[in-house]
Amino acid sequence: QVQLVESGGGLVQAGGSLRLSCAPSDRTFGSYPMGWFRQAPGKEREFVAAISWSGDSTYYADSVKGRFTISRDNAANPVYLQMNSLKPEDTAVYYCAARDEYSEYDVRRIYEYNYWGQGTQVTVSS
Repeated sequence: QVQLVESGGGLVQAGGSLRLSCAPSDRTFGSYPMGWFRQAPGKEREFVAAISWSGDSTYYADSVKGRFTISRDNAANPVYLQMNSLKPEDTAVYYCAARDEYSEYDVRRIYEYNYWGQGTQVTVSS
């Protein structure tokens, strides 16, 4: 079973930046639609951003639009999440997800993705 591996989390002050990366454990894993979700303590996992298999289309939650950028390297792996102007409310465990299908889907729904990483902690201090 292919696993997704996230990296790049850490502790940063409000207003700072971090870049998360997500790569599959198997390099032969195809270029599939992928997304980032996050889960803060005591809250449900929520959608953050998603990108099409080609990288041509991107989607964002309203709470991060204009601050976060999802990208991928020429339709290959890994997938990145550049996070700028971080706020304390961005503190959460961030999860990478992939969907091994090319059909249309709702990018914001957790159940649409069938591969998940273990998560990486992002902490933003005020």
